[in-house]
Amino acid sequence: MLIKYLRLFLFPFSILYGMAVILRKKLYDWKIIPSTKFNLPVICVGNLAVGGSGKTPATEYLVRLLTDYKVAILSRGYGRKTSGFILADENATAESIGDEPLQYYKKFKQVTVAVCEDRVAGINQLQDHHDVIILDDAFQHRKVTAGFNILLFEFSKLGKFQFLLPAGNLRDVFSSRKRADVLLVTKSPIPLSHMAQQASVNELQPNNNQPVLHSYLKYGDLKGLYKNEKRNLDSVKNADIYLLTGIANPEPLIEELKKYTDSIHHHRYPDHYAFSLDDIKKLKTDYETGKRKEKIIITTEKDSQRLKAIGFEDLLVNLPAYYLPIEVDLFEKDKINFDELILNYVKSNRRNR
Repeated sequence: MLIKYLRLFLFPFSILYGMAVILRKKLYDWKIIPSTKFNLPVICVGNLAVGGSGKTPATEYLVRLLTDYKVAILSRGYGRKTSGFILADENATAESIGDEPLQYYKKFKQVTVAVCEDRVAGINQLQDHHDVIILDDAFQHRKVTAGFNILLFEFSKLGKFQFLLPAGNLRDVFSSRKRADVLLVTKSPIPLSHMAQQASVNELQPNNNQPVLHSYLKYGDLKGLYKNEKRNLDSVKNADIYLLTGIANPEPLIEELKKYTDSIHHHRYPDHYAFSLDDIKKLKTDYETGKRKEKIIITTEKDSQRLKAIGFEDLLVNLPAYYLPIEVDLFEKDKINFDELILNYVKSNRRNR
């Protein structure tokens, strides 16, 4: 009830925000504000809402798809305590480049990972030595004219009325979707009925040349937070799970874990949250007072980057602490279509270096 009244109070500010967004959009569309286009493939992964739509696993999917090319990922590096252009290296931390870029760097050694709040300046630094640049979360960054825009929509949010900031989570107006080359619905249920697919199309009302494609999440084996060990999800059946998250939308993860146990103790924090020693001590105390014989601490792969970087190992190293990796995949026909669109774009726009 309180949230309802708060939204009503903030709604006038959302109207003002929306007017500013539309004006800015028009200034770019009319070319009053210039936008830079580059002569190499630039793929943008973005969304209209603030966080939670699955941009990170979607970016990782593109990296796996484009293994034949020299790829660079350019991110703003949200949550970092630095500024300017920084190339990820062995000294990188979540504080220096952000948790998501750090995850990319540790996962894909063949890929260049860089952060820069000015995407034009960042691309200028990278373009001479790469075949493809992937812009992570840059759909609203109109200073760059990306060659291919992938816009993500979370399945569970389609059909629900959403407010613009600050009353809601939308940072862009719904009409901006018309700029995208692909509308990718994420976190779809399995199996996905034809009726549900058609409902997505009806909701998004794409242009004739805009495919609406559907993806879903795949969960891997649990990986040790501080130790080189693995265990599958079946091993946590009926266990006490102490879940630590600092992501925008942990609900799909909770739904997955509920398939294995009814006992989930959730320590939930905002997206990109900087965990403190007190937070980890609370988690440890909660774990140690748990009644069940089988107990485990689980966090997300993105959160694990901050937990490793800030030095909480002394508190958790002797406990069964794991992170759960996720990947995105597309349903068969959509996967063929999506892969073909991306590979054809890159091939036809690749320059001779």
